[in-house]
Amino acid sequence: MNSYLQKYGFQSPKIAVTPNQKLGIVVVIPCFNEPNTTATLDSLLQCKIPKLEFKVIVVVNQSEIIDSEIAERNLKTIAELKFWQISHPDFPLEIMEELSLPKKHAGVGLARKIGMDEAVHLFYQSQTDGIIVALDSDCVVENNYFQEIESHFEQNENTPGCSIRYAHPIDGKEDDINLGIIQYELHLRYYNQALKWAGFPFAFHTVGSSMAVRSSAYQKQGGMNKRKAGEDFYFLQKIIELGSFTELNSTCVIPSPRISDRVPFGTGKAIGDFIENDIQIYHTYQFQIFVLLAEIPTWISSLYEGKKVRHHNEAVQSFLDSIDFENKVEEIKNNTSSFSKFEKRFYSFFNAFTVLKFTHFMRDNGLPNQPVSQECKLLLATIKKQKEEGTLSELLTYYRHLDQE
Repeated sequence: MNSYLQKYGFQSPKIAVTPNQKLGIVVVIPCFNEPNTTATLDSLLQCKIPKLEFKVIVVVNQSEIIDSEIAERNLKTIAELKFWQISHPDFPLEIMEELSLPKKHAGVGLARKIGMDEAVHLFYQSQTDGIIVALDSDCVVENNYFQEIESHFEQNENTPGCSIRYAHPIDGKEDDINLGIIQYELHLRYYNQALKWAGFPFAFHTVGSSMAVRSSAYQKQGGMNKRKAGEDFYFLQKIIELGSFTELNSTCVIPSPRISDRVPFGTGKAIGDFIENDIQIYHTYQFQIFVLLAEIPTWISSLYEGKKVRHHNEAVQSFLDSIDFENKVEEIKNNTSSFSKFEKRFYSFFNAFTVLKFTHFMRDNGLPNQPVSQECKLLLATIKKQKEEGTLSELLTYYRHLDQE
């Protein structure tokens, strides 16, 4: 067992290693209370074969204390997966049955970790620094999925990982589910574009079903966390901090827009709330929050020179005081020997977690959430990419294109 697994592994590896196999890609799929995991496998089966050998690991998981109906669903899923495996003997599928995980930690984070740690083990035995890919069991992928992941990491030798393009299926209907998913995806893309506009270097999508990392980077940053939700956001921020993080836009993951209560937030939860509460308009952070936020990156040079800076907005300054901004910056200045190192340390302090706290603070202190379509248009007007009045679907299509520029 390698040093990472000895220090951070949740359990001993369980998957047998094929002698002399030179793996290049391992796709990890957590599966909990899923009605149709084989659809994801069918999608992967249709993919063009990459040059590198690959393996797919499905981690069927549940807590040691679980509702009997869900337990039965998981057992049925395992039976379906095994039948699929027998029916496709040449497809490199591994099924992990993790049906008694500690109640304290059981959840999507631990399930991802178990599968991704197995990938580390397989790559270690194969003596390769392979690519660990995260996918979800309610997704399908474009048929160039494997080849484009392989090509991306070949062409970007220094990247520790990447965010993979995603797009929820939209069928053109104006029903509740479509209205919900369009506006929720708009919220995700608006937030990402607003961060880019504000000048922050960590403006990347952090969706658990559409990301990939090198095994070495995964190990260096301590692996996947065991969070029950938001594990993807927290994990990818550690990878992004390594620098040279990239976006892969030449293939696409298509997540399910279905209702789900498996995690306390995310797409499924958002759509469930949207329908249950009969919401027609999804709200997001005001663009004015990002206007105020954008002032902070302009301070970097002055802060490096030792100048004291205060924000003209009282609420923003109150937030900065609450995180001990002035003293933290002085500490960073005293422990760095160049501007580039200072800048890197600054954004490790004023990172994506801090920015998210900032948006919530400002939301609760005078700048409440507003309709997402309204704020999306304000951002577009500000970056000189005016979008004439159109449907929500057209606005989403525009933002999808913007994310690929």
